[in-house]
Amino acid sequence: MKPAHVLVLGAGIVGTQAAKVAAGLGAQVTVMDINLNRLRELDDFMPKNVVTQYSNEYNIREAIKTADLIVGAVLIPGAKAPHLITRDMLKTMRPGTVVVDVAVDQGGCIETCRPTTHENPTFIIDDVVHYCVANMPGAVPYTSTLALTNATLPYAVKLANQGWQAACRQDAALRLGLNVVHGEVVYKGVADAWGLPLVDVADVLEPATV
Repeated sequence: MKPAHVLVLGAGIVGTQAAKVAAGLGAQVTVMDINLNRLRELDDFMPKNVVTQYSNEYNIREAIKTADLIVGAVLIPGAKAPHLITRDMLKTMRPGTVVVDVAVDQGGCIETCRPTTHENPTFIIDDVVHYCVANMPGAVPYTSTLALTNATLPYAVKLANQGWQAACRQDAALRLGLNVVHGEVVYKGVADAWGLPLVDVADVLEPATV
């Protein structure tokens, strides 16, 4: 029996881990991304059954014809995910193909995706099985909570001790998390998604008091 063909769209943290798991199970894995430097990095440490490819519409349309599993792991922080797989592409997939849209929380990178739950996780369109559970880490709530709180606790302490404005002025990472300040959109992804003017966060944060 031939190994399964897994297509991973996006070479970030989620896409890389999905590729590792699929490769460990013996699948032939293709990882696509538009970041050539990131693809070169994957080529250096991924096993031989993982290949990389530049992501464009032609390559995606060709790859989905033979894929058994497609993992949509394209995520643009603060912005709506782009639709890399459109409704018309489903007809070119083999019946029984499974698509997993990890970006469903931000609109999904598969046009036909809609949020589902752990109780009713899948639905079928054009003989393609869709798995689009929002908040997938909720399947392992204890473990995912520990991981999240370990990463976010230092920021929570800063916010509690300094107040949100002072903490955001001093910490660039916290400042990047601001979306709207005093009614003004300060995050480019949000402004672009909603067609709203973008304001420099430095112009709306209140100055430090002595």
